[in-house]
Amino acid sequence: MKTELPPDVFFRPDLRLMIFRPRGVLDEKAVDQVVTFLEKEEEQADQCFNRFVDLSKLDSIQLSFDYLVRVSLHRRLSSMKRAPVKSGFFVTGEQPAHVADTHALLTDHSPLQVEVFHEPATAARWLGVSPEHLRIPE
Repeated sequence: MKTELPPDVFFRPDLRLMIFRPRGVLDEKAVDQVVTFLEKEEEQADQCFNRFVDLSKLDSIQLSFDYLVRVSLHRRLSSMKRAPVKSGFFVTGEQPAHVADTHALLTDHSPLQVEVFHEPATAARWLGVSPEHLRIPE
């Protein structure tokens, strides 16, 4: 990592894995910070890296549908000339699942391989890491 990590973002360089585990309220500001970080890292990184987004610690999500569509399509277009990466979303509720499913649908057929999971162990297996690797200090 060459840039400062945004809040709730952790990076495992040994696994080439970024973990985003937002807490409390997920809003546009938080998403914008992570997207800006991702784009800087994608420009500077020697190798691509996978992502794990754990939405299980959220109290609420304050993202409009228009914003979600705009960000997802932006990410889809900005990734078109990059190597494929996996982005696994762990969800435990209806609202986080809706957000993750929408992002997966809008980034389909792009280098962003987005999958939604209801069990962290399944996400870990898909990402090629152990479930312990997805744990971060509380």
